Amino acid sequence: MITPYLPFPLVSGGQIRTYNLLKNLKDQHDITLISFIREDSEKEYIPELKKFCRGIYTFKKLKPFSPTNILKAGFTSYPALMTMYLSNQVQETISSILKKEKFDLIHAETFYVMSNIPEITIPRLLVEQTIEYKVYQSFVSSIKFWPLKKLLAIDVKKIKKWEKHYWRVADKVVTMSEADKETMHNEIPKLNIDVVPNGVDTEKFFRIVKEMSPKKTVLFVGNFKWIQNKEAVIFLRDKVWPLIKEKCPQANLWIVGKNPSSEILQMQSDNVQVEEIDDIKLAFAASDVLLAPMLSGGGTRYKILEAMASGTPVVSTSLGVEGLNVAHEKHAFIGETPEELAELTAKILKDKNYGDKVVNNAKKIIEEKYNWRRIAAKLNDIYNSFNRKEVDINRFHS
Repeated sequence: MITPYLPFPLVSGGQIRTYNLLKNLKDQHDITLISFIREDSEKEYIPELKKFCRGIYTFKKLKPFSPTNILKAGFTSYPALMTMYLSNQVQETISSILKKEKFDLIHAETFYVMSNIPEITIPRLLVEQTIEYKVYQSFVSSIKFWPLKKLLAIDVKKIKKWEKHYWRVADKVVTMSEADKETMHNEIPKLNIDVVPNGVDTEKFFRIVKEMSPKKTVLFVGNFKWIQNKEAVIFLRDKVWPLIKEKCPQANLWIVGKNPSSEILQMQSDNVQVEEIDDIKLAFAASDVLLAPMLSGGGTRYKILEAMASGTPVVSTSLGVEGLNVAHEKHAFIGETPEELAELTAKILKDKNYGDKVVNNAKKIIEEKYNWRRIAAKLNDIYNSFNRKEVDINRFHS
């Protein structure tokens, strides 16, 4: 398994997903893990992953704005998203491991690590946690400074070209949602795709005991290194929160997440708190509602799933819950405009029964469809569907 991050600690959605899959697949498979790290200090987490993997190899990725990465992205056909992970050392290590041991399958998390896989006859499974080119297209469309917009648009075209290339190269592609599967089939009709959604640690989140205070708390959760969360929290600040305050003057906004930018930190005020916390369960336990006004699709949607599992009502856009099989006023509350999102949130804050009516249904659908045991079992079936056979290496050049 090749991942663009070390799957521990559980900071990002991708880390949560990979860690829980490794944990639930270890008894059926011998797994060798190859991961990229940002700092050498991350190696302290390797012992935790050795519980699930027979071998672990780590390599440092390039920083996105390092001179080396800028030059590689500027003077090659690869986008910056790929050049950060493109490494001769990684390629040589993978080739060496494959020569020494027999492997039945290579599992790549994200298309942009696949350039390190040599031309081999072992089946390749590509897992796309989001369709990257769509995320970056959305980001670029919001940029007003046209020289930067034009420059980044070129990089987005590169992302789309290589992302589609590796969809074709893979023997099977796995997506998180039916919506992403449909997008891929629109691009490449005969693509071999399965859907394996994200999950929740139900043992952990079902045990949360709500500790509500008289202060009404609206929660926003997100890792702010991801574009989707940055644009959502700015939209919340500028368009939605003022309307909520008009309806519920005593309400407080709690913004919880890793890597907040200076702009996000400046949102702090008498009724807005911005912080990182070590245990997200504490945030869900003390909040009346999760507000996720997402403007872009894709991503892992852990904030939605974990809120539902914790018994916290969810207010989101249709893009925020895309692919999760949730219905408005049955499992969550869905609005599109600032006015709709503010009205739904205020109604939950004012009327506890209104929010409570979706909580039981939300927990039920989590247990039926989104617990990690079921998710890992589905991925295990996909693994076992591969026979050890030679595949056409010419697809690398198609």
